[in-house]
Amino acid sequence: MVAATRELPASGYALEVDGRLKAEFATRDGARAGGEELKKRFPMLQIKVYDAETQAREEIRIP
Repeated sequence: MVAATRELPASGYALEVDGRLKAEFATRDGARAGGEELKKRFPMLQIKVYDAETQAREEIRIP
């Protein structure tokens, strides 16, 4: 079986979990909130918010 790969979004924001795109969001705040919630529930995951406009990734860290 071959896993389906998601392409990077052309606009908006996406959540990247352990190197795989999992969800897309229209706003940065929505993506961060979703990422922070996931990180609180599963602190061992590496979660990043991908910004399609700047093509940059920001890691979610919970103190």
